[in-house]
Amino acid sequence: MLHKYGKLGILPTIWTKGAIMETTFLILEDGMTFTGKGFGKRAPLYTELDTQPLFGEVVFNTSMCGYQQILTDPSYHGQMVVMTSPHIGNYGCEPLFSESTHCPIAVPSSALIIRSLYEGPLPLERVSLDAFMQETGVCGISGIDTRALTLHLRETGSCNALLFRNGHTSLTMSEKTQALKTLSFLPAISERNLIEGVSVRAPLVDPPSSVPTPTSPIIRFALVDFGIKSSIIAELYKRNAAVTLLPSSSTSAEVLSHNCDALFLSNGPGDPMMLPEAVASTKTVMEILPTVGICLGHQILTLALGGRTTKMKFGHHGANHPVRDLFSGRTFVTSQNHGYMSEASSLPSCVLRWFINANDQTIEGLWHKEKPIASVQFHPEASPGPHDGSWIFDRFISIAQGEKS
Repeated sequence: MLHKYGKLGILPTIWTKGAIMETTFLILEDGMTFTGKGFGKRAPLYTELDTQPLFGEVVFNTSMCGYQQILTDPSYHGQMVVMTSPHIGNYGCEPLFSESTHCPIAVPSSALIIRSLYEGPLPLERVSLDAFMQETGVCGISGIDTRALTLHLRETGSCNALLFRNGHTSLTMSEKTQALKTLSFLPAISERNLIEGVSVRAPLVDPPSSVPTPTSPIIRFALVDFGIKSSIIAELYKRNAAVTLLPSSSTSAEVLSHNCDALFLSNGPGDPMMLPEAVASTKTVMEILPTVGICLGHQILTLALGGRTTKMKFGHHGANHPVRDLFSGRTFVTSQNHGYMSEASSLPSCVLRWFINANDQTIEGLWHKEKPIASVQFHPEASPGPHDGSWIFDRFISIAQGEKS
């Protein structure tokens, strides 16, 4: 079975070796610095910072497992992920865990930051996390006090950081000063359009999935790809819903030309305010087709409805976020990955809050009172995480078939 990172059961020699573990440095834009050991692809040298800096917004994820799904989730494009669980890699990696099947980049995340890298035995036909990251070209750093880093991010907020090595075991003051100077010139995530790197280039009818394509679909979605997770397509196929996957740059005319039954706005990375064309296209199409969205798609829909979005201090990244359904009163545990949120005070009176986060009361879902339009901020497909919200896909199909309030 071929995959982006090799053939199962036939392991290249490099995969049988341990991690390189060269001294590597992580420096945050506020000057906080961590020294650890590199794994996966080797981080750039200090002398390469001006030409090929490895940087990204540092966010922490509280999931206990699911590291491959997290690394391959296109929504993490442009971000370095800190795993708060201390021991990572103990069950290896395999193709079925990948969420980037339709993404031009096998692993969209910028880097992985962990406390301890597992290097022991693995289940048959799986490869080590280090080997997977070497083959897919992703840098990692281990031996970091991830608890201290997480507490720092919680207090000060997510920020940019550089990952690099200098061939030595410590940084000089001049090297740190130069690294901070380099960081000061690099764009924040709110200044980067990250979608082009993770969206399909051309329309794709019934994209391949781990679930068979429906032969007699009950409905067809025009699914605009801002960085679609493979599991979302699989969940739609399970429910006999067909998909026409469209580039993020699709205009309203291009979306409508495919004669689909409904519009689906996918998840994706970055700030929705960087996507005015997508917002304008959605605003037109949602007047014609039933419209639903997940994560970034929820935020784009918020803007198209006349609302506002704002950046969160450190976002929601993990598999244990409780949300409350304001219609039924029930609470569900969900998987989440977002750094922006919808502003409740900005929503028009025709738009209701469907879900709220039980921890901080932020909006987790919207429902239009008069039109077949709805969205959720969380990830009902999970991957990784609980499947409490998988019924959302059934509701989305009902909405696509014309359900309103």
